[in-house]
Amino acid sequence: MVHGATYPIGSLYDVELDGFTFLDYLASHGYDVYGVDVRGYGGSTRPPEMDQPADQNPPLVRTETGVRDFGSAVDFVLKHRNLSKVNVLGMSWGGTVAGAYTSLNNNKVNKLTLIAPQWLSNNPIPIDTGGLLGSYRLVPAGTTKERWLSAAPEGKRDSLLPDGWFEKWVEATLASDPNSKTVHPEHIRATNGPILDIREYWTVGKAFYEPKDITVPVLLIHAEWDIDVPLDLAQNFFTSLTGASYRRWVEIGEGTHMVLLEKNRVQAFQAVQSFLDENYTPAGQ
Repeated sequence: MVHGATYPIGSLYDVELDGFTFLDYLASHGYDVYGVDVRGYGGSTRPPEMDQPADQNPPLVRTETGVRDFGSAVDFVLKHRNLSKVNVLGMSWGGTVAGAYTSLNNNKVNKLTLIAPQWLSNNPIPIDTGGLLGSYRLVPAGTTKERWLSAAPEGKRDSLLPDGWFEKWVEATLASDPNSKTVHPEHIRATNGPILDIREYWTVGKAFYEPKDITVPVLLIHAEWDIDVPLDLAQNFFTSLTGASYRRWVEIGEGTHMVLLEKNRVQAFQAVQSFLDENYTPAGQ
């Protein structure tokens, strides 16, 4: 599993809500789960430029670096467990990392799950707020709730996150960056390479990789109120997966881009589990 452009594994897949995390859920259903923090995120090594002022260096950790780091982790797991293939999952920017990796390494992937993956957009993408890009950005975890909930209709916002869930997420998010208590209190660092790639690929009509080159089964999970990856983007991406042996779309009602941390998260968990569990081959293949 690989994370998105802002939050690491511990902030997306390993926050304990209602007594268990996404990683716990998959592990309890028989899967050995490996979470990959790309360099610059979570528990992985941070480039030395991240200890310098952001405006002193260009954007760090472009998507090709994420693909390379992810590939190193896959090769480790294959060797460590004596496997020929693994199941792969990525969310948002992580969907690009996992998708691009799979397009180049179908022989190492059993099934691919993508949650709100990036795709070509004619409109601005919310994560890119404009302006000059330094090597990284500081993200104030504790003040993101309003933006998070703003994706939902006004009358539905209060019920999207059960009591205490946001606070647990903030705690896990800040714990992922050792500087969040000292150098930049209440903030985590997130690299700007993925934002630069939005400008040089996704919003100028240039795909970072070709979805048609993916030949393994693909599950796409999307949530109703996702403003980071709107419905038309998800649909255009899905219809581009013409080489997949089979593909499936699961739409989660009443969820945002962060659906894995919201009240309907188990719907997404169950969809992933079902996809991984099934032994299915289209007729005639």
